Amino acid sequence: MTPEANAAAAAPGEEVELDVRTVRKDGKQVVTLRAVQRPLECSVECEVYPVSGLRVDPLNPGPYTFATPGEATAFLAEAVAALTILGCQES
Repeated sequence: MTPEANAAAAAPGEEVELDVRTVRKDGKQVVTLRAVQRPLECSVECEVYPVSGLRVDPLNPGPYTFATPGEATAFLAEAVAALTILGCQES
């Protein structure tokens, strides 16, 4: 089902998770990206675990907001592709 179809199937006022991706580097989780459709917006939320630190709690940049579910999921896919080029693995 497309992101737009998932969002259209949701009840009014309901949050719909469009896509979730987790990326690892050397077996360690570095980021989880979550695309969400809400009544008035679509957004991508991030949990970032810096690889160079001993931080237990993730950083939460964003959220990054978009007009459509397709834009949000495209952003998520491009971010994962960029991290893959940098040597990370999607899990």
